Amino acid sequence: MLQLLIERINNIKIKNKLIFAYIFVVVLPVLCIGGLVVDYLRQEALNNAIEQTTNNVERIKNQMTTMLRIPINISNELLFDNRLSQVVNTRYERVYDLVEAYHNYQEFDEYLRLYSEISAIRFYTSNDTIQNNLEFMKINSDIRSSEWYQTAINSRKINWFYRSDDQISPIKKLSLVRDIKFSDYTTSGVLVIELSQAYLNSLISAEPFETMILDQDGNIVAAKDTALIGKRLDDPVIDIDIDPAGKGTYEREVNGQQSNIVVDELIPESSANGLRIVSVFSNNTIVRDSNMIILIGTGVLLLILLSGLLFLRLISLLITRRLSGLSRQMNKVGTGDLSAISRISGMDEIGQLSRKFNDMIASIRQLMDQVYETNERNTRLEISQREINFKMLASQINPHFLFNALESIRMKAYMNGEKEIAYIVRLLGKLIRNNLEIGNKQTTIEGEMELIRSYLEIQKFRFGERLNYELLLDPQTCRTPIPPLIIQPLVENAIIHGMESKEGGGLIIIRTLQIDHEVMIDVIDNGTGMSESRLEQVRKSLHSEAEGERIGLRNVHQRLTLSYGSAYGLHISSTPHVGTQISFKIPAG
Repeated sequence: MLQLLIERINNIKIKNKLIFAYIFVVVLPVLCIGGLVVDYLRQEALNNAIEQTTNNVERIKNQMTTMLRIPINISNELLFDNRLSQVVNTRYERVYDLVEAYHNYQEFDEYLRLYSEISAIRFYTSNDTIQNNLEFMKINSDIRSSEWYQTAINSRKINWFYRSDDQISPIKKLSLVRDIKFSDYTTSGVLVIELSQAYLNSLISAEPFETMILDQDGNIVAAKDTALIGKRLDDPVIDIDIDPAGKGTYEREVNGQQSNIVVDELIPESSANGLRIVSVFSNNTIVRDSNMIILIGTGVLLLILLSGLLFLRLISLLITRRLSGLSRQMNKVGTGDLSAISRISGMDEIGQLSRKFNDMIASIRQLMDQVYETNERNTRLEISQREINFKMLASQINPHFLFNALESIRMKAYMNGEKEIAYIVRLLGKLIRNNLEIGNKQTTIEGEMELIRSYLEIQKFRFGERLNYELLLDPQTCRTPIPPLIIQPLVENAIIHGMESKEGGGLIIIRTLQIDHEVMIDVIDNGTGMSESRLEQVRKSLHSEAEGERIGLRNVHQRLTLSYGSAYGLHISSTPHVGTQISFKIPAG
């Protein structure tokens, strides 16, 4: 099945392949992803708006709670106000006495001056000797039959009503309504504290969306659009349907537009009923800016896709035209015409194919010459190989001759009683034999330490008491493989640069220690050490290809990094007149 599909694709012309590929690889994914991004942006904008509106409603709720606490506190104070009790329960025989009582009782005015959140305080009493004014009102039949009055006298809690008193003003206001009972007189009255409409409106006037405060009956007591104040939420002009159960976020159709409605409830302390805060925003309002950006982006995207399609068409024409020219030249070669030359230029694959075609034709024409040159080259290589073999044989003879000569010298010294010289010559022969036999094979740390011991014994013969050494070999590291001649050049460096110019005794410590899965090897001397600038030069020389006096260190460093990686090179630290430490690590086992 797959093979059949591949064959069908191969039968399609290149320009059509490019167009199909562009549609399936670019156009369709871009449109799909663009659709997902558009939907995501719209939803994200709505979610952000809902979150912002919820936060705003919560803020208004907190501000309303603070505002409503003021009339609640005032009512609590008036509940135990003996002077108020005396004013409303006194039987007045003369109007003068009543006027004087009104004049002497200034608490209501004081509260109004102190708190801009309230606009009026009234007390309704059944005392028939009371005369109506803006603060004290006699209860008549209309008041007695009103819903707010009946609710107040039958409830032990505070109630909130959107009400008016036609005797004073027909304008309704949100009011605290509370029954006040005077235990000393076994009488009662109803306290009404009206909230300032201007203050209520100021709480929501700056909101970005339409926001309203409703009483328990759905009356709009405050709104961002002041024209809505006094209307009901189910008014045909407004027609907002919200869940009567309480707070939440709803998606409804408002004025023919899909909208989100955020509702929260506020039940003030000691209250039997409460208020609702409602904020409404149209989805189209939220996504309008996003839609404009999306529309512009879609237009730009379509323009880019169309331009890309035209550019792809142009590229396909250039490709097919050049391939057709190359095909004609190949047909000439197929007929035996080796003079065919492709003149297609360019550094792309077709240009490379054209050059390879010309190279192939040139190669065919020069085949005989190349065969002759190849035979001649093979002859020269054979002669060169023989010379190399001869030199390799000669290089094998000289070291063996040197080893045999040293062995003869050792035996002669031993026979003459020079046992120390014979011992040193034997160590030297051992070093030379090791260099002959080991080649590029890996050795072990234990084997390397034995050679270092021989080398140090030879150097100790030279320096005498000026040189001492310690080999601290961790038993766990004895069988650890290591490239040959890695540690010895470091010891030689310590002697040449640390000990030869040092006055007095010197100490070289070679230490191995296994830590987890790695072996740490240290070569430490108490020689002359190096200054900071000299130490920096030596560290830089490890990475340099220039010839210098530290070529042995550089060779060891490069062999370590080539064998184990860049993390396994040499690490050098030194202190003038104290000594030098060269450390490196290799994998254990």
